[in-house]
Amino acid sequence: MDLSISSRSLSRSASPSISPFNSKRMILNPVFHKFSFDSRNFKIKPLVSRQNRPAVVAVRASNQNVHNDGFVLEDVPHLTNFLPDLPSYPNPLKKSQAYAVVKQTFVSPEDAVAQNIVLQKDSPRGVHFRRAGPREKVYFKSDEVRACIVTCGGLCPGINTVIREIVCGLSYMYGVDEILGIEGGYRGFYSKNTLTLSPKVVNDIHKRGGTILRTSRGGHDTNKIVDNIEDRGINQVYIIGGDGTQKGAALIYKEVEKRGLQVAVAGIPKTIDNDIAVIDKSFGFDTAVEEAQRAINAAHVEVESVENGVGIVKLMGRYSGFISMYATLASRDVDCCLIPESPFYLEGPGGLFEFIERQLKENGHMVIVVAEGAGQEFVAQSMPAVDEKDASGNRLLLDIGLWLTQKIKDHFTKVQKMMINMKYIDPTYMIRAIPSNGSDNIYCTLLAHSAVHGAMAGFTGFTVGPVNSRHAYIPIARVTETQKTVKLTDRMWARLLASTNQPSFLNCSEVLHHQEKAGRKTTEVINSERTTST
Repeated sequence: MDLSISSRSLSRSASPSISPFNSKRMILNPVFHKFSFDSRNFKIKPLVSRQNRPAVVAVRASNQNVHNDGFVLEDVPHLTNFLPDLPSYPNPLKKSQAYAVVKQTFVSPEDAVAQNIVLQKDSPRGVHFRRAGPREKVYFKSDEVRACIVTCGGLCPGINTVIREIVCGLSYMYGVDEILGIEGGYRGFYSKNTLTLSPKVVNDIHKRGGTILRTSRGGHDTNKIVDNIEDRGINQVYIIGGDGTQKGAALIYKEVEKRGLQVAVAGIPKTIDNDIAVIDKSFGFDTAVEEAQRAINAAHVEVESVENGVGIVKLMGRYSGFISMYATLASRDVDCCLIPESPFYLEGPGGLFEFIERQLKENGHMVIVVAEGAGQEFVAQSMPAVDEKDASGNRLLLDIGLWLTQKIKDHFTKVQKMMINMKYIDPTYMIRAIPSNGSDNIYCTLLAHSAVHGAMAGFTGFTVGPVNSRHAYIPIARVTETQKTVKLTDRMWARLLASTNQPSFLNCSEVLHHQEKAGRKTTEVINSERTTST
């Protein structure tokens, strides 16, 4: 199902056309005619464009029979916002043999992607984003483009694929020859040499893990970076990284705008934890879940082969337990999954120790998957506080896997007087370092091409990603203002509990209270100091 709103539907209204590059908040309240959408009668709402989310959307109905609920477009900046006389040119894709067979080569400036697709009859249409894809007009001449690509933060499957497809997309689709790779993260702009990239150079890098450009944490100095961009004559910047990196990209865009430079800044969100807000999922996540199966299977084989075997597998997930949850559901060999969003306790009725004892009596073994950010409050009580920070200024996490392994061993050998065989596996770096699988390779291609199309069309200060399976251009602030976490009240977590038959450790009211409290706490911690694992 196409979840984007076509311009053909919007054109039936009596409203004036909306400028595709107006990034200021607008509220239009014309009277629209009814139109049919999938055999259901919907009323078109006034189009509201905004970069900064207002608290209230003004809506005005012409009469009681016509409901003009607010249609909100969260727009992204465009170079013409601060360079109004910038000329445009025909898109080179008009002459592309590859796109000659496409029925509609170019995305209409009025096409939008809905953030929420499950609505009630009288509910507002809600927030939309600009649909990603090639535009009829571009704001760069191909022979004048000098692009650069930089990778920041931790490793993740698929980074090389994104690099490859940005290079090949610029070269094959738009005829761009000058593409630079910035080595070593943000500090590479002003302290490292660049690497000249071409389709030949990046031809097979998608088969390798890591990043050919190398990466680092920290090192962001906005003025130095933009000085370097200006000195090198770079006019397109592609930034691959997590939420901290994307915040840096937003600062670069702001400084570029301040200086009045014709430089498009495009972000490609990266995190193996799948905790980036708004978008459906982050690249590398499918690969991580698939590779985690190997560790879980190894743990299962080990504990099944000994008496009273208990295996613990620690997976990535600082604040969000998506990898642990999906790996558990995919494996079906896991008896208990512990994630940061769901508190647990060890002793007493309904506790983890009681559940382990029951599983050992019934099955003779069990496997526990734990996310690295789970149970940090327990570990902190029994281990010295860690004040160390990484290069980004992020506090290091304590090792929940080793702590939990020791606690279980001590309880059953000293308290229960029961022989137990503990097996602990931490596959974190094995998972991070592998190349992306087929599914992620295709996804990385779509992300890279969307970023290239957006930059060539003159959009800037944006990030790309799928929203309800449709790729869109999203304001950077929307993906960095909060973090996506597992909702304990959603059906997916219920499916996991049904699969493992583990205790929930909380009743319904406690879940709601904890979710609200944890959401506030996580936001505060994320904003004050980003946490990374040891």
